[in-house]
Amino acid sequence: MTTPAALHYRMPGEWEPHDATWISWPHRQATWPGAFEPIPGVFARLIQTLSAFEIVNVLAGGPAWRQAQTMVGDLPNVRLHDIETNDAWARDHGPTFLVGPADQPPALVDWGFNAWGRKYPHFDKDDAVPRQIAERLGLRRFEPGIILEGGAVEPNGQGTLLTTEECLLNPNRNPHLNRADIERYLAEFLNAPHVVWLGRGIVGDDTDGHIDELARFVNPTTVVAAVEHDPADVNYPALQDNLARLHAATDQAGRPLQIVPLPMPRPMYQDGRRVPGSYTNFYIANGVVIVPQFDDPADAVALGILSALLPDRRAIGLPTRQLAWGLGAFHCITQQQPTNSLGGDQRHVS
Repeated sequence: MTTPAALHYRMPGEWEPHDATWISWPHRQATWPGAFEPIPGVFARLIQTLSAFEIVNVLAGGPAWRQAQTMVGDLPNVRLHDIETNDAWARDHGPTFLVGPADQPPALVDWGFNAWGRKYPHFDKDDAVPRQIAERLGLRRFEPGIILEGGAVEPNGQGTLLTTEECLLNPNRNPHLNRADIERYLAEFLNAPHVVWLGRGIVGDDTDGHIDELARFVNPTTVVAAVEHDPADVNYPALQDNLARLHAATDQAGRPLQIVPLPMPRPMYQDGRRVPGSYTNFYIANGVVIVPQFDDPADAVALGILSALLPDRRAIGLPTRQLAWGLGAFHCITQQQPTNSLGGDQRHVS
């Protein structure tokens, strides 16, 4: 099989131009047990905010259609698609959109999805989402044949990618693959041959350490990293280890990465269980960055840091505590569709 990298496709950085954002409308009440009622409104507010900056495609098949149509169907730049899902985490069950040279058609990667190591039943509709999007948009589809979620990988668009050992080396995903095998897939299908491995994720994260709760690129050389300042907090050792790994890491050209710490919000609990909360779960779109806000003193600090690092975008903080009860935030529920062009200063990795 000819791979995307061989054809000079790549996964771009999230800050590169978008054609659209994809979101799956929430309908599975068990994802937010006893706390689902406000969730459609949280999604509607996000969609309304993003639609002022770019097209928002909403997967709202089957039972989700009527509510999505009522709440966001009439918004400018919002398009509803009759594609059913099991759950609402579009980052993980959606496709990875690629950019490529002008002589290649637009394309995406269709990874396998098994609900984060088969933690939750009934993920067949989620697993079918990339194929249906490819058919609907007429995109070329690459199918690696392995399990991988979008929240597990963070590229700089120029050949470097961040991920974690806890997730991508977890036997509940691809028990037949070792580290070298995983790196080969990332090089061949995302054109990211230089992998920076962090260790473990934060407590309460049922994804086994997704990178988007830990560290994110904001440009090709700068990474924001979640840092816990309280040595007594259970997340302190893992986040300190990840921070040390980032300081020791380089990009694809051997240059040190610029590391900017982001504070962690105070611990949050739902029914006595700690839930994950991190400001690194922001989402970058055309002209805007959506920043989680946890009703916490660190909210303004995180918003200011990201505003300064992304000066060409408006930094908008949206309430996130209710969303976090389902163990995710804004990056988890969005998936970017980049503009398929290599014009200007965009480059592919050979």
